[in-house]
Amino acid sequence: MQPGGAYRITTEKGTATPAAVPVKLAPTPAPVVPATPADITYPNCAAVRAAGKSPLLRGQPGYSSKLDRDGDGRACE
Repeated sequence: MQPGGAYRITTEKGTATPAAVPVKLAPTPAPVVPATPADITYPNCAAVRAAGKSPLLRGQPGYSSKLDRDGDGRACE
């Protein structure tokens, strides 16, 4: 056994290969946390349409009663 617990194995008498050098890995980046439904808001229906989310249904992320003029549960129709 070599210092640090590394082993060296040879197949021919008298030859040796250097022990493997530990590789340092780059730090893992922080995970991307998606926005929660409570975080998504739209100022108006033009913004909803620009995001490709029209119509928004009641209960979906970004739905707001202020965007639902007739109160039928479908905003920005």
